[in-house]
Amino acid sequence: MAATERTPAPHTEADLALIKRIIPHRYPFLLVDKVRDIVPGTSAVGIKNVTANEPHFPGHFPNAPIMPGVLVVEAMAQTAAVLVGVTLDVADRNLLTYFMAIDNCKFRSMVVPGDVLELHIDITRAGGRIWRFRGRGMVGDKLCAEADFTAMMDLPANG
Repeated sequence: MAATERTPAPHTEADLALIKRIIPHRYPFLLVDKVRDIVPGTSAVGIKNVTANEPHFPGHFPNAPIMPGVLVVEAMAQTAAVLVGVTLDVADRNLLTYFMAIDNCKFRSMVVPGDVLELHIDITRAGGRIWRFRGRGMVGDKLCAEADFTAMMDLPANG
């Protein structure tokens, strides 16, 4: 490699624009606002700013809004998909991610409007189409949810 040639540095952060180039989710089902501390092939931290305006709160629950636990786990999965997308450099390639398994899932504390939910994701098995992850949802120092999950990553033939 010539002295003037450089390999681009991997992304260490994904803003909303990059997230939307990697995963197909859109409002009201895009549950990650930013991904930071990306270590390609290893880990990342997703950020979800929880607001009272989200469509699930009027029904869950009207007088005591709580983010559904399944949406916390979905936010973990979306963060994991962004991590894989950065790792494989597949922005704009129509990456689809499919849940295959959710194991050891536990909900420890409620997530409510005004919280900043951090989604800490570690890759436990990488490569090929099947990936495994360990996720933890945190608000400040408080563990709200945790799960191990498996997903299939699919890039369409024309992607």
